[in-house]
This record gives sequence, structure tokens and C-alpha cells, in this order.
Amino acid sequence: MPATVPVTVPAVTAPTPPTAPGAPDGASLGDSVTVGVNGVNGTPSSSIVVLLGITLLSVAPALLLMTTSFTKIFVVLAMTRNALGLQGVPPNQVLAGLALFLSLFVMAPVLGDINTTGLQPYLDGQLTFSAAVEQGRVPLQAFMLEHTREADIALMTRAADLENPENAAAVPFTTLVPAFMLSELRAAFIMGFVVFIPFLVIDLVVSSSLMALGMMMLPPVTVSLPFKLLLFVLVDGWGLVITSLVGSYTGTGG
Repeated sequence: MPATVPVTVPAVTAPTPPTAPGAPDGASLGDSVTVGVNGVNGTPSSSIVVLLGITLLSVAPALLLMTTSFTKIFVVLAMTRNALGLQGVPPNQVLAGLALFLSLFVMAPVLGDINTTGLQPYLDGQLTFSAAVEQGRVPLQAFMLEHTREADIALMTRAADLENPENAAAVPFTTLVPAFMLSELRAAFIMGFVVFIPFLVIDLVVSSSLMALGMMMLPPVTVSLPFKLLLFVLVDGWGLVITSLVGSYTGTGG
């Protein structure tokens, strides 16, 4: 029989338990993860600035309509077009573009103050976001109060069942915005009424002349439109309307 070769079985060792994860340098396992809002030297980080810019763009149309001169200017320009008897000329895009740039022209001092007192100090890290909003709201609120009637402020205050504010600076912003819009619409309709009067006279004269001539089948608008356009061009109508609109805010007219 062949000789038996002994086999050596190695000893079985227990597995080594895993090592617990260590904490980073200067931190403990109980620390939480935070995201820094401010960047270098206390200035807001670029991601926060981009986020605020996108948020501002999303609410910009509402701010443009409710807190600037855009609504009044656009309404007056649209009523001028209707007074001429032109339904689609100039188109709404042209009127909106003209109203937008006129609004920027009128609001330029206010926007400059907002940039100086609120935006730039925030970007430089001198103010927090809430403080920057509060500082930037002051010039805009002053502009709106200047062009808002006290009767409209009182109307919105009673509608909200609030106590009368002690002074103009104490008017809540939520009350000031609709009151400002009411004042702007009222002023726009008054200017539109003044624009309509001379063209209404031309329509009446043309209609009476056609009736006297027995031309009742001829639409009066067909005859009066050239005369209204001629009158509007001779008196530089667009210039007069825009001058009155800008002057109603700068105090030089309207």
C-alpha cells in the first residue's frame, strides 16, 4: 500500500471588522452640511446672483405693469390710435415697445436710486438681502406716492379694512400698488378724452356734410380718416402726446 502523506490545514482566522469612517479635518461626525450664500469677502456668490436674476425676470412683467408708468403710457397711446380710427396701425408690438422705452426714460432716476441704495451695497456685501430690498423699495415707493391720489389710497385702505396711515411713508405697499394703478388709469382716461375731442369734431362735421349731400351710403369713416391723419401730422400729434405723457411725470406738462 502506498504511504500516506500528511496534509497541513492552516488555522482559520476571524475576519477583521471594518474601520469606522473618520471625520474630515477640523470637523466632527455630528456636523451638518451647509451651503454658503455669501462668497468671498461677504459678497453674494455667483449662483445666488444668477438665482435672484432669474427670479426677478419671472416677476418683471408684473412689476413693470403695476409699479411703473408703463400702463398709463400704453393706454394713452392705444386710445390715440383708436381716436384716429386705426384698428391695427401702429400694431400693439410697436405701441408696447414705445411705451416700454418711454417708461425706462421716465423711471431712469428711480432705477438709478434703487441701484445705488440697494443693489450695489448688496453685491458688495454691505447689506443683507432683506435690507437691500427694504432700501431699494424706498425710491420706488416715493415715486408711486408722488403720482397717487390720496382719495385712491383712502379707497384701498377702507377696502382692506385698515386703519388710516399716519403719514405717506406708513402706507403699506400692498395698498399703495392698487391705489397707484387706479390713479394711473384715471389720468390715462382723462388724457384719452382730451385726445378724442378734435377727432370727434371731425367725424361730426363729415357725417353732417354727407347727410346734407345725400350720400348716406358712404361710410363717414372713409372720408374723415384722411382729414384726421392730416390734422394729426400737421400738429405733430405723436410728439404732443409723448411730451404730455413725459411731462405728467417730470412736472413739465400734462
